[in-house]
Amino acid sequence: MAPVILALRGTPEIDCRVLATAQHRHILDQVLTFFGTTPDIDLDIMRPNQALAQLTARLLVEIDQVLEREQPDAVLAQGDTTTVMTVALACFYRRIPFGHVEAGLRTWDLQNPFPEEANRVIAGRLTRWHFAPTEGSRRNLLKEGVDDADIVVTGNTVIDALLMTASRELDFGFDFPADSRMVLVTAHRRENFGAPFLEVCRALRTLALRNPDVQFVYPVHPNPNVKDVAHAHLAGLSNFTLCEPLEYAPFVAAMKRAYIIISDSGGVQEEAPALGKPVLVLRDETERPEAVEQGVVKLVGPHEDAIVSEAQHLLDDPEAYRAMARGISPYGDGMAAGRIVQTLLKHFA
Repeated sequence: MAPVILALRGTPEIDCRVLATAQHRHILDQVLTFFGTTPDIDLDIMRPNQALAQLTARLLVEIDQVLEREQPDAVLAQGDTTTVMTVALACFYRRIPFGHVEAGLRTWDLQNPFPEEANRVIAGRLTRWHFAPTEGSRRNLLKEGVDDADIVVTGNTVIDALLMTASRELDFGFDFPADSRMVLVTAHRRENFGAPFLEVCRALRTLALRNPDVQFVYPVHPNPNVKDVAHAHLAGLSNFTLCEPLEYAPFVAAMKRAYIIISDSGGVQEEAPALGKPVLVLRDETERPEAVEQGVVKLVGPHEDAIVSEAQHLLDDPEAYRAMARGISPYGDGMAAGRIVQTLLKHFA
């Protein structure tokens, strides 16, 4: 949302107020600092290992109180988090028009990703402006009966932020030999907790042992379902670095430096292809099929054999690598935030 906030605050006709729920306190603050954005309201909702029901209940009550106090003419939120679903519901209860940034992503399976697919489906039923990142997302919304007049294909704001950041000189903080290849890993999704994540860790361990000349970097999510398991299986390998979550700018630098990216992140599926980096996705389904269709992203699921096979293929076969490292960005041109602002100005004019 940073590019949207900057665009709104640069528009004289709009008074933009920023609400942070701070569902992930430590991740949020460094991004706000990087983009020079200070929240006007901060709910500080973070609790250790919090359950979804408790989080949703607290968010709904506190967001409703904010809406009652602020009386906004419109509310925007981005993505598929519990926060987004709850904001959409709170706005519906108070009859405040809600704009969904990154609307229309679907796997058509409410259990995968969990709970994100349900979050975005619910939010979609309560949305006034559907800011869809791609034509595919627009078609998904039309399939669900959304009026075409309420959909604006903007591109994804994540590409706005990425291009703003990647144009700078960045340092991701690791001193590897210049000629070494680096595999960047992110894995944290709730549906992979337990046995699937164990398979992911076994695959990563196998790859590290088979490729001692390749450096592996894994910024580990703080959730104990991820952190404890990752450290138990991957700590101590000489070419495997487990670190705290990287701040936004160093993470972009890490993506630029990476040879391959192995991830279950939706955002990484959009960002990495724009940087020319092949992505192996630790999921069986994706709501971002465009990059898969273009051949720059491949689904391997949380399956040990598939992860090892596909990653080793990219490490060993230069032709296979070049086929995926083509720098294709099906998710936007860096102008999404401006299109969102223009839609709001047109409506309120």
